[in-house]
Amino acid sequence: MSSLESLAFAWAERGWLALLAITAAMLIVAVLRKPCRHWFGAERAFQLWTLPTLALLASQLPHAATASTPLPLVVAITSVVTAALPRIEGADRFEWHVGALLLWLVGMVVVLALAVVAQHRYRQRLRSATPFQARLGWPVLLAADVDTGPALVGAWRSRIVLPLDFSERYDATEQMLILAHESAHARRGDGWWSLFAHMLVAPLWFHPLVWWALAAFRHDQEMACDAVVLREHGTQRRSYASAMLKSPSIALALPVGCTWSPRHPLTERIAMLKMSLPSRARRNAGMVVGSLFACFFVGVVYAASAPVQGAVASANTTREYQLDLNVELGTNDGPARHTERMKVALCMASGKTGTMVTNRDWRIDATPSTEGDNRLRIDVVVAVAGKQIAKSRLNVVLGKSTHAIGKSGDGNYDYAIVVTPVAGCPARAVAAGH
Repeated sequence: MSSLESLAFAWAERGWLALLAITAAMLIVAVLRKPCRHWFGAERAFQLWTLPTLALLASQLPHAATASTPLPLVVAITSVVTAALPRIEGADRFEWHVGALLLWLVGMVVVLALAVVAQHRYRQRLRSATPFQARLGWPVLLAADVDTGPALVGAWRSRIVLPLDFSERYDATEQMLILAHESAHARRGDGWWSLFAHMLVAPLWFHPLVWWALAAFRHDQEMACDAVVLREHGTQRRSYASAMLKSPSIALALPVGCTWSPRHPLTERIAMLKMSLPSRARRNAGMVVGSLFACFFVGVVYAASAPVQGAVASANTTREYQLDLNVELGTNDGPARHTERMKVALCMASGKTGTMVTNRDWRIDATPSTEGDNRLRIDVVVAVAGKQIAKSRLNVVLGKSTHAIGKSGDGNYDYAIVVTPVAGCPARAVAAGH
């Protein structure tokens, strides 16, 4: 099996855990974001968006119970053959999991490329921008047109961008509030949050809930920044609302950055101006409650992922299997070619690793794991001279044959292995008889 197929198996094994965890986290955020905003404020509601990332990390953490220790096993060479192995039907067919992996990779690249193009188009409009005099800790630019800005652009070397008619469109109070809003974005590192959000969305491009989550994330980000400004300039609510209404929706997307008037409705932002902000004690209580809930949720995700990796191990110690291997190993020594062909029986407990080593430094590790009453998952690792050249995952029914075929990246080594698992260890009785 090729390295691409091995990667596809690993992607399928771990990817679905991450997908379930992130989906659960997004659904929880969808339910809690508005109540959290009402009870503890918009800043605490925005912090709920750390849950999907925490869920992703928790679902991928290893579990100690998954470690397996190789056991002594019976190796019986039943015959050495000189004829080549028969052709394995379907060995050259294109596996579906490889196609799914390639489609996923293409989609991720397209999403990232579109984000890069959108960011580049926005920054192209700033080529003719001129410095704007403002006493802030970040560069402030005056765009060459009236449709660009107000916005915070970029994650590193962030800059605040204002429209060309900034001084004419807004009065002095509104200008001060807009600059305070964009400065709050910069202080909070919202450019980096936007970049990280797009990096997380890209590998999940196929998930429809992710695109809703990205829009909701940007909306909660703006409302959290509004709360910061209102806490500092609470007496200027009317001017703040007026500045929002004077700003048209942006025409160009800005993946990495924050726009003053994004393309979502302003209804909730205007409504928040009429509400009293939560006290400092309530905001602190929200921080404590949110942290405790995040710890609880991460623990649940971690515990839920354990049976997937460890359930097989719990039953592994009571079952034993024999793997009948029909092996052909090829080595290209310059113009010459050396081929080893043999039939080998490996016996080991489920979840334990059996090893076959040849006199030309080939090593084959096989680990069977119980998948059901008569089904096995067999992990096969092929190495030459201590260097792994392939890793395969085979799913097979007891008594039925399956195969692993491949070669090293440099083409100097190739192998074909036909595996037939049986219950128990008939080879042990044969070995004892001899």
